[in-house]
This record gives sequence, structure tokens and C-alpha cells, in this order.
Amino acid sequence: MHEITALQYALEKQGRRPIVVIDKPVLANGKISDIQVVCNLTASRALVARALGINDHRSAAPIYAKKTGNPIAPKIVSAQDAPVQEIVLEGDKADLTLIPALKQHSYDPGAYLTAAHATTYDPDTGVDNTAIQRCWIKSPSKMSYYPYPASHNNRNMRKFWAKGQDCPVVFWIGHHPAVLMGTQAKLGYPESHWSACGGLIGEPLRLVPSRTFGEKIMVPADAEIVIEGYALKDQLEADGPFGEYTGYSGPQVAAPVFKVTCITMRKHALYHDYGSGLTDMLVPDNMAMEGKVYSIVKAVAPALTNVHVPAQGRRFHAYMQFSKPGPGEVRDALAAALAYRRLKMVIAVDDDIDMFDDSEMMFALATRVQWSRDSFTIDGMSGSLLDPSTAAGAKTLSKMAIDATFPLPPFPGAPSPVPPRSTVPEASMAAAAKLLNGIDMSEWPTL
Repeated sequence: MHEITALQYALEKQGRRPIVVIDKPVLANGKISDIQVVCNLTASRALVARALGINDHRSAAPIYAKKTGNPIAPKIVSAQDAPVQEIVLEGDKADLTLIPALKQHSYDPGAYLTAAHATTYDPDTGVDNTAIQRCWIKSPSKMSYYPYPASHNNRNMRKFWAKGQDCPVVFWIGHHPAVLMGTQAKLGYPESHWSACGGLIGEPLRLVPSRTFGEKIMVPADAEIVIEGYALKDQLEADGPFGEYTGYSGPQVAAPVFKVTCITMRKHALYHDYGSGLTDMLVPDNMAMEGKVYSIVKAVAPALTNVHVPAQGRRFHAYMQFSKPGPGEVRDALAAALAYRRLKMVIAVDDDIDMFDDSEMMFALATRVQWSRDSFTIDGMSGSLLDPSTAAGAKTLSKMAIDATFPLPPFPGAPSPVPPRSTVPEASMAAAAKLLNGIDMSEWPTL
């Protein structure tokens, strides 16, 4: 099924990010699936922002931080009121190969679940955790499951294994984009994501007990598909290589074996797929990162007004905007942001710079930075080891901060020590826009 991912790449090159629905996806056995495929659901920042009730995607960071910081507890519904349990497949009928999972990239060894939200729980406290983690479908009843080593799900799994038990895991696929964003809220351990989801959607998230584990693992009642089973104790198999969010194929790893016990779904289920490494996958997590970084930095730098994690920087770069910062405040903020594990470069700018415009960011770097004065690096910090620039065997990374804000005035009330930007009077700009609006340029040659 490379063709569906190829379509996403082609759309991305054209700068187009529509939601894509495949009515009749072809399964690996050549048959047409009864389950439609939906992708590019979160490729547009503007669309994701609207799903969160945010009118302007540029203001997502403070609003996301506020919403997830005001959690709403979930509510439990019965199986009869849960669309995701309209169809229940158990035993031999619980066949993973009936799901139209995609083989996305050239080096992927098979079809992967890329938008499956893995839910486990801490056996000591009973508190659940949810995270998007990949699964390679290997047979009708078996997948590899790769909970990243630093993840809370991996921690839960290791606790079960240390007790000599298989780890219960439930994967749920498909929901409202705001719920998908809520599961990417960056929380402490152990801490459930369900209330953060409620904060984002503005109402309690509807949950239903899973078929295999009952109330020990709840699942969203309005999801599309649920896969239940166990990560088998100390059983590992090869997984990957896999096309990662970095834009590179990650190496083959040893991953736990997952054994399916039950599959439930809606009567007319949709299979949600993330284009791994495309904006479709980057946008929701990056926007969640914006909210987390905003919360971290605002506590030490009140002058912070906004945060942007651009898709071009994968999940490694962040931009921060400030209004009238005090002495040393921007440096404090940069150091605080670099402590966030995923980031390896952070740039600070003034509030006259449009962080969402690459040309504006380059302008700030070109005209407001002296590298010896305005940048610093910190070695030996934690980071994403999926970064392909990381040296083999390295456990820590080198990170960089750039202060692209103007120097402060010599004393309060004094003029800025730098020249003003070149501008044209607003009245003249309005007149020029009016003139252009009245000219038909459709037949003008394109140079």
C-alpha cells in the first residue's frame, strides 16, 4: 500500500494538506477491505487548531497549555452505549490482517499501525498511560510492539515483566482530533491522559471497559477500532527498520511480541493512519510540544508570549517570542526550554517577528545575532536518540540556544539601541492593496 503514502508525499510537495479518505483500500491478500482508510487528518495546523476550538493556529501554545492544565475527568459508559464495541471479534476471528494497515516507506518490512494509541497501566498504582507507538502486523494474531525505552508505557511493561507477568496492552485507533491531541499531552508518571483529553474537548471523555481487561484498561467509547492483548513477557523479535518522524529510516530493533486476544470496532469503522515523517504526524505532537514548552518557560520568563515548534525542524527546534523581557530573562528562558528532552535548538525572538514565517526568522538571525554574544551550547543533555546526527553509542546530546532579540535599552524608558525596521505608512499600504485588487492580473506573464 505504498501508493497511499505516495499520495501524501505528492500533496505535501504541492503544499496541499486535505484530509484523504480511501474508500476501497486493498489488503495484502489482494482483497478489498470493508474498512476505509483516513489519512492527512492532522496535516493542517489550521484544521487541527479549529478542532481544538482555536480560531488562529498561531495562538495554539498558550491555549493548549491552559486547556490541558484544566483537566476534566472522564465518564464511564456501558458497552451498549459504546460505538467502538458494536462489533466484537474474539478467538480466530480477531484477525489483524483484516485491518488495512499501510506499508509506508521503501525499507519498512511490512504493514504498520502508525496511529495506534497504546494504553497500559502501572501495576503498582493502577494509573493508565496512553501514547502513540508503532506496531508491525506479522500475522493474524501477532504484532511487534515498540514502546520507546524512555516511555511510560515501557516502564509499565517492565514492571509487569518484573512480576513474571505478560503486560496488558490495548491499542485504540481513530477519534476526534482534539482527543488525539489530548493523548499527546506531556504528563508526569504515573498520570492518566483521559482528563487532559477532557480539558481539550471541553467535556468528559466517554470511556468503556475493554473486553479483555475490564475497568483495568478503559478505552474511548467513540474510537473506531480497538485491539486488545498482551506484550508477552521477555519475548522479543526484530522490528523495523521503520520510517521515523525524523525523515530517516530508523534501525532495526528488538521489540516485544504482542499477542491479540480481541478486536472491537464500529459497524462502519474508519482506519486512521499517520504519514510517518510527514506533517500529518508532526503537526499534532508539535502543537502539544508547544503547549508543554510554553508551560515550562512561562514559569521562569513572564515575558514569554508564544512558542512554535516548526514541522521543518521535525521535533528538534522551537521558537519562542517575547514582549519586553527583563535583564537575563531570555537567557533563563532558553536554558529552561533546552531542558525539554526532545529539543536540541531553541531561538528567541521579539514580538515584531512572525515566528511562523521562515523569512522572518532568517531576518532575525541575520540582523539581530552576534554568535559569540548571543548563542550558547550545552553538552551532555538528554535528547531523542532517533536524531540521525547523534554519534553511535551516544547517550546524551549537544544543544544550542540563540538569542535573536534586540539588546535592552540602557535604562527603562530609553529608546531602543538599534535602528527601527524599514516600513511604509499604513495608509499607503492600504492604497496599494486597493489598487492591486482592482487590476486583473490573470493574463500577466509569470516570470
